[in-house]
Amino acid sequence: MVARTSRRAFVAAVPLSLWGWIVPFRSAWSRQPAKHPDPRPGIDARDVLKGEQLAGYGDDVVAVFDMVREIPQIADGIHCYCGCATMPGFRSLLICYGPDGMARGCHICQGEGKLAYRRWKEGQSLDQIRRAIDARYA
Repeated sequence: MVARTSRRAFVAAVPLSLWGWIVPFRSAWSRQPAKHPDPRPGIDARDVLKGEQLAGYGDDVVAVFDMVREIPQIADGIHCYCGCATMPGFRSLLICYGPDGMARGCHICQGEGKLAYRRWKEGQSLDQIRRAIDARYA
């Protein structure tokens, strides 16, 4: 015979059952700031995708790529918190904006790019920009 559960008992049990899945990953959500890479001397934005390569992604996405294209030396010194770091060939946020990067559809890559650009326009140093990104995304 199958035991039946009331809707009220089921709804009450769902959050508790999810908690068992969430707790093991909680430390990943509250991780410490990552080690940011040192920017490479002479780095440029030649691999950052251009507007015509971003057709169909929208003007807001193109705008972020344009921002990062202006600051390759900053983006190359920033760790990306979205999970890109586990991909082969990953080095820095700048890689996210290249042909194999995730920034076209990743709000974290885009958010880090916008934040870095805005802080750079304000005259902040790479270390200050890194701290702002760590505060928001780590």
